[in-house]
Amino acid sequence: MADAHRQYGGATPNPRPAQTEQSSLVRPYAVTGGRTAPRVQLAMEALVSSATSVQQDLSTFTPERQAISTLCRQVRSVAEVSALLRIPLGVVRVVIADMAAEGLVHVHQPQLEAGKPDLNLLERVLSGLRRL
Repeated sequence: MADAHRQYGGATPNPRPAQTEQSSLVRPYAVTGGRTAPRVQLAMEALVSSATSVQQDLSTFTPERQAISTLCRQVRSVAEVSALLRIPLGVVRVVIADMAAEGLVHVHQPQLEAGKPDLNLLERVLSGLRRL
């Protein structure tokens, strides 16, 4: 088609710009083994901390598990892990739930009393939104 475009007097189309980030070659469903829901429900504001040590060999983990384990050496929310690693939230939930079942991460779920929202959580969300 580019030859036909040039043949009729059109300018040569610009080549596609080089991608600065490496795109993932593994589809999300492959990372989760085809599962779309975690075995344990995780709130997006649930806090995750790594149970692996700095000296532990992570080379046997999948790249996603390695990244989550390393990133969660500082406590992070599930949503934050998803955003920082640029992995869909559903995929991160499945992987983190699997890692928690294997004892690789600790998950600290928010405790909501009788369906009432936690005022402290709402204030933190509001503060974060104001900073944007």
